[in-house]
Amino acid sequence: MKKILSLSKSQKWGLLSASLGLFFLGSFEAFSQALPLVTSKNGGSGTTFAVPVETVLALTALSFLPAALILMTSFTRILITFSLLRQALGLTTVPPNLVLVGLSLFLTLFIMNPVFENIYQEAYVPYSKNKMSFVDAVEKGSVPLKEFMLKQTRREDLNVFAKMYGKPIESREKVPMVVLIPAFAISEIKTGFLIGFVIYLPFLAIDFAVASILTSLGMVMVSPMMFSLPLKLIIFALADGWALLAASLVQSYY
Repeated sequence: MKKILSLSKSQKWGLLSASLGLFFLGSFEAFSQALPLVTSKNGGSGTTFAVPVETVLALTALSFLPAALILMTSFTRILITFSLLRQALGLTTVPPNLVLVGLSLFLTLFIMNPVFENIYQEAYVPYSKNKMSFVDAVEKGSVPLKEFMLKQTRREDLNVFAKMYGKPIESREKVPMVVLIPAFAISEIKTGFLIGFVIYLPFLAIDFAVASILTSLGMVMVSPMMFSLPLKLIIFALADGWALLAASLVQSYY
């Protein structure tokens, strides 16, 4: 006891740290023995992961979900179109970004509902009933999504990435996802910009007409936006533009 009291302050902290380290190491070893991370079943033919490992795998998969939602569905085209429409109207923050993202998300769910339903019926249901392995379920579930992406991917965009892939691809249906995903994303961005260009044209005509009228009246110092913005808003609202645009975007995938 006297020897412990005679130790310096740094030596006491070192002794305490070593004791705590040994305690936590022993606790971790006991925990790992009580809760195995990987176990086998059916005579070693299958592998079952413990709850901590399944949780880590699930969280890792969820981290890729936003990227998959953006680049493998109709979300990109819809959001680009709505953003360009807002700029064509001359608005900067109305509707807010949160509203546009939310509207794009639910329109994406509406468009992708048949695809998700096929994935659920053909892959998830057999896997949940132990009629299909996880690898087979992933391969089976990727088929409807791959068909959807191939229908919306431009041939020239797909050819660009197929050439850079460096390996022979036998047919369009056997295109690997590593080639299809970037080609589909580029194609969706291009389509969104083309739709935005078409949307811009009538609003540009209104801006030119208002600017010409103000110039002919000698009102050069007055900003044309003061007159063109309310005019564009009332025309777009009376034409039920949001519903027409949303319906057109949905029909563009069918």
